[in-house]
Amino acid sequence: MTNIRKWISTASVALAITSLQGEQLDLEKDELKFGFIKLTDCAPIVIAKEKGFFEEEGLQVEVIAQPNWKQLLDNVINGELDGAHMLSGQPIAATIGFGTKAHIVTAYTLDLNGNGITVSNAIWEQMQENDPALDTDTPPHPITADALAPIVEEKLEEGSKLQMGMVFPVSTHNYEIRYWLAAAGIHPGFYTSEDKKGFTNAQVELSVTPPPQMPATLESGNISGYCVGEPWNQQAVAKGIGVPVTTNYDIWKNNPEKVFGVSAKWAEENPNTHIAVVKALIRAGKWLDESDDDGVLVNREEAVRILSQPNYVGADFDVIKNSMTGYFYFQKTDKREMPDFNVFFKYHSTYPWYSDGVWFLTQMRRWGQITEAKPAEWYDEIAKEVYLPEVYLEAAKHLLEEGHIEETDIPWDTDGYKPATDEFIDGILYDPKDPIGYLNSHEIGNKD
Repeated sequence: MTNIRKWISTASVALAITSLQGEQLDLEKDELKFGFIKLTDCAPIVIAKEKGFFEEEGLQVEVIAQPNWKQLLDNVINGELDGAHMLSGQPIAATIGFGTKAHIVTAYTLDLNGNGITVSNAIWEQMQENDPALDTDTPPHPITADALAPIVEEKLEEGSKLQMGMVFPVSTHNYEIRYWLAAAGIHPGFYTSEDKKGFTNAQVELSVTPPPQMPATLESGNISGYCVGEPWNQQAVAKGIGVPVTTNYDIWKNNPEKVFGVSAKWAEENPNTHIAVVKALIRAGKWLDESDDDGVLVNREEAVRILSQPNYVGADFDVIKNSMTGYFYFQKTDKREMPDFNVFFKYHSTYPWYSDGVWFLTQMRRWGQITEAKPAEWYDEIAKEVYLPEVYLEAAKHLLEEGHIEETDIPWDTDGYKPATDEFIDGILYDPKDPIGYLNSHEIGNKD
């Protein structure tokens, strides 16, 4: 990424003048194809297109649904797509060579939170038997996996294992459900050089299921629970086939979820275009999080109507609305205010934080996707190969000069590392500048 950083440094003055004049950047490429998976957190890309933010930057963008995360990544690598809605772990995993090897970068975080863990009705009833406090229309939250542990043990004694779903091996969902299980003493299994499924030592087996197929797979009995983004937890509630027991907000408050990813080659060949794309995405994120004086999200219903179209998420308006407008249904009797279930702009969420990358790397090492111990500085080096805050900040400078954002919207002077936080379901402190200490603080998982 040296070439990109050098280009940003030498061109920033000239580009600032361009923005002050209100002119478009000198684009290397103006017709683009972006991929996405049918989840509500594709919203910034969709809104940037539908509200004309891409067009105002001189970009003609086609937004194309992809069948699964692997094909989406492959299409970015082979050039079929210019960029895509990606799992936060995808650029990191590709860059270090877990799964597909390719240098993928990101200059924009699409959202925080947005996922849930849902269990089947049968499992929920057994959890209620194990913990009577759950046997109410409005049980206390957050709900840990403690009440699931006896069910897991019983399955093991019978010679079988509970089957649960997640969307991809390097997805936030995989790491979140593993975190939730392990916090209750349930081993979710290791990846090894021979075991690409991550079943080694597993007490619960986690398999890959594409997000839109999660409810049907649960209903068929092939899995007993899953971790997925919206609207596929709310769909289980609407259909009466399962109960969301927790959200990733409760597993790790304000965790990063998706990023906008491009190949490093594309980023180096299209620096102005990349900045223009990030400009449009920042505006879309701000539009999505705009609220009135009472904190009501004023644009979310319009966003839901757009996302419910069949060429985008294609789920019912009411199902998408459940979580996107500041509420979340755990059961039909348990509707809770969750204004931060989807965050698209506030809390400096769109900035590409190195500390986010370090967390994903710790989880890859914790569960064996990174097979050997690495020194602490390696985590920092990889994060800086993948995350491009200089592109983000250049885009933000133009937007500030054009009057589209406020100075306080952007963390201009950060070193890219958020402060240490213990806002996890198990209360363990994550200090992104001490990845080895963090790894070793967990009871279950690899230690270095």
